[in-house]
Amino acid sequence: MTTVAQAYQARVAEGRLTEDPVQRAALPELERVRLALREPPPAPKAGWFRKPAPVEGPKGLYLWGGVGRGKSMLMDLLYDLVEVPKQRSHFHSFMQWVHEAIAAARKEGVDDAIAPVAADLARRVRFLAFDEMQISDITDAMIVGRLFEALFAAGVVVVTTSNRVPEDLYKDGLNRQLFLPFIDLLNDKMVVHHLESDQDHRQSVLSGAQMYFTPADAAARARIDALFDGLTGEEVAPLVLRVKGRDVVIPAFADGVARARFADLCGVPLGAADYLALAEAVRVLILEDIPRLSRSNFNEAKRFVTLIDTLYEAKVRLIASAAALPEMLYVEGAGVFEFERTASRLREMQGADWGRGD
Repeated sequence: MTTVAQAYQARVAEGRLTEDPVQRAALPELERVRLALREPPPAPKAGWFRKPAPVEGPKGLYLWGGVGRGKSMLMDLLYDLVEVPKQRSHFHSFMQWVHEAIAAARKEGVDDAIAPVAADLARRVRFLAFDEMQISDITDAMIVGRLFEALFAAGVVVVTTSNRVPEDLYKDGLNRQLFLPFIDLLNDKMVVHHLESDQDHRQSVLSGAQMYFTPADAAARARIDALFDGLTGEEVAPLVLRVKGRDVVIPAFADGVARARFADLCGVPLGAADYLALAEAVRVLILEDIPRLSRSNFNEAKRFVTLIDTLYEAKVRLIASAAALPEMLYVEGAGVFEFERTASRLREMQGADWGRGD
């Protein structure tokens, strides 16, 4: 049976990773979780009125640290080695699913809609992996405490990554005092491990790198392929965001980096809420094959402007390939004057110090 340390060393030997002592220091905790999940799950005990009493499962792991430290990569090393019923989700996508499941339960007329959602999840999985836990919504803040309490009571093991220490989740949020028991629960049921490093592996890949490619040809795609591989270095999968009951599918996603074509995001009827969900879920967006814009694709151009505005406000890094330089993308038709701001933002977003550091 391959250990987490062996899997890590294999990636280093293959050249897929650069060995990092801070990452190595996290491997024993990941291995602890792997070994615990090889043991049979704790048997539920009968409680009052025949209701199952909480079980004492192994502690999970809360990996936190700055952007680009390799948190998602480490979590995925463990996830690939675990051989129990499991589920990996971006935390934003998971909460979208939870909201829909709660809404469905309420339609059934249950008094407590969170309970059946937690019970269904606990029946299906023993190991939950979450990427980028963050709480910014009051509704999420009110739900997660009871949901996770039920999951932990059922013996579900949770491993999550985050850019924030648990005590900083939902910081300065509305009615935050109601959220504090959830922080206590995380500290009780999970080992909190800080990837305390000054080395941003993602930033080292982007340092001095070209961020905007024109024309959008085979040479541009090859250079973007190299950037994407360097930024992710792990299994890539689609990211599905649930927005107002609809699926917004990003074709490729790993470690906070999303990759899509212009047609995927602007050639379909998406709006500001969809782009906001995307901006909350990713820290780098690779957007390929941006065409010239004009009256012939006016609707697509409007969506593109909204997308760039949203990414700009959220400080998301943008890597793009396009048919022309920003100033020459939109030169005729209604909206040319307004596009000057978009072109300026596209230029600013190519700066070496652009992007959020949370």
